[in-house]
Amino acid sequence: MSETPRHRFETLDSQLLIDAPILAVRRDTVTMPGGGTAKREIVEHFGAVAVVAVNADNEIAMVEQYRHTVGRRLWELPAGLLDIDGESELIAAQRELVEEAGVTASNWHVLVDLITSPGFAEEAVRVFYATDLTIVDKPEGEEEEADMELAWVSLDQARAMTLRGEIINSIAISGILAACEVVDKRAEPRPVTDPFDLRPTAMASRRRAEGFTPDMKKRTT
Repeated sequence: MSETPRHRFETLDSQLLIDAPILAVRRDTVTMPGGGTAKREIVEHFGAVAVVAVNADNEIAMVEQYRHTVGRRLWELPAGLLDIDGESELIAAQRELVEEAGVTASNWHVLVDLITSPGFAEEAVRVFYATDLTIVDKPEGEEEEADMELAWVSLDQARAMTLRGEIINSIAISGILAACEVVDKRAEPRPVTDPFDLRPTAMASRRRAEGFTPDMKKRTT
């Protein structure tokens, strides 16, 4: 039995609407099934990494950070943008773990990759699993990070906090529940060499071409 060919969605035109320090918004004209077209607004993003860092007592590093979008502090994993030109996902995760938790790790794996809001944003996040930890000096934070609180939370407690609605950050929820599967030996993490082909490229390529490197988020607006 032959299958009906699936429609191939093609972008006919793109218009840049907003170009802000850590995101941009563009409007694409996309072909639709039946011969028509539609406009789609896309939030461009650098992509990000997060880390589930598990110590010998099965505790994970968590940070409580103010998020102005919801007007409250949220419990999250150490995480950060992929906003440094040429920096790999692993190096970015290692840097963020030191900056936000004051921790290094000898063993690294990939837990999950996720698209946070596929209906309108291209943000993709790689969540790492880090073990064999060493405490190091944590640098002083800036802006919201100067108010950030670090806590070591048992993985069981973090899972319970997630199910009670106390942890609502989607990246943290994904990482915590995936880490539980690994610790309980129901799943295996992936090697860090697995390609992260979801990593967004549109904004990074444009900033690079405009000379905003190595820190691609520093722009005048």
